[in-house]
Amino acid sequence: MTERFLAAAVQFGARLYAPDENRAKAEALVQSAAAEGARLIVLPELAISGYGLDGDGLSASAEPLDGPTLASWRGLARTLDVVISGGFCEIVGERLYNSAILVTPDEQVTHYRKLHLFDREKAVFAPGDLGLPVAETVLGRIGICVCYDLRFVEVARGLSLKGADVIAVPTAWVGGFDPKPRDEAGFITQARGAVVQANLNQVAMVCASQAGGDQGMRFLGSSLVADAYGKCLTGPLDEDEETTAIAPLDVAEIRAASERSPLIRPRADRRQDVYTLSVDGETF
Repeated sequence: MTERFLAAAVQFGARLYAPDENRAKAEALVQSAAAEGARLIVLPELAISGYGLDGDGLSASAEPLDGPTLASWRGLARTLDVVISGGFCEIVGERLYNSAILVTPDEQVTHYRKLHLFDREKAVFAPGDLGLPVAETVLGRIGICVCYDLRFVEVARGLSLKGADVIAVPTAWVGGFDPKPRDEAGFITQARGAVVQANLNQVAMVCASQAGGDQGMRFLGSSLVADAYGKCLTGPLDEDEETTAIAPLDVAEIRAASERSPLIRPRADRRQDVYTLSVDGETF
């Protein structure tokens, strides 16, 4: 296992319902991040279809799991020796899912469907039904969730209890949820929440957001990489930036975060005699 590596949160604004164009752009951005030395590369939510909520547009941009995006990312992961995660619109029969995948150099595929649909997403997407997966990779154990999932503290906690070292978060952060979108340091509440949850759950977070306003709504950007002690290593990026936030992560340091001292062990100190969390049939 490679303990120390560079993680990249790739921020860009997709073109709405233009999957071929967006796939090509994603390929180029993955290649660019790999050329900078990144080994874990995370792309935004619905990076291939664009983030839109028109059912016809999404259906025309959707693809099955074993479609052109998976084929593209498998090839890139293998030839560039990187782990790639990102979002796409998945179609199964007549159902659409806001999905994400994680692909490794040995072509292992981890498949996730967004559990918590945000606002008008509920009118076009089916809710996720694949649980909270954690992949064993050459870069450690990596979990996946998407955007609004982070508003539910059980998600990051569940992934951490399942053994995740890093959580890849494809996202499309938008305003309107909170009365004050940014704090004094310039963090949107979603980005600040990701950093806080990294600390509370002793996991690194790699959050890659859509950017700009060319898809009919204004995205807040704010892509970042945070370590397992709650330090923002890079980012948050500005809302109109199309660039990549890259920072080093160390699996040994991440795992050490769950035992701060012989008497401060955040996971072992949980009171399972008082409360437990059930995740994918396992109780923690």
